[in-house]
Amino acid sequence: MSDNIKRAVELLEMLPESEQEFAIELLRKLVVAWDPDYTKLTPAERAELEEAERDAIENGSIPFEDIDWDLDETSESQDNLHT
Repeated sequence: MSDNIKRAVELLEMLPESEQEFAIELLRKLVVAWDPDYTKLTPAERAELEEAERDAIENGSIPFEDIDWDLDETSESQDNLHT
């Protein structure tokens, strides 16, 4: 977490809850104005993407037929998708 994010969280924590909601909505509007179609990457997302690209180049990719597309209904990973 960057220092700016930590400072923002500290400032938000000083506000009453009703004002925190207002501040969060303001931040959301700033993000939408900066990236209206949510296509820009954060620094962390860019690093993950670049790592995945390097891995694909160095190690290849998993063949389509080797992927288990039928997730177990009770699996924890699927439960996490819906939270």
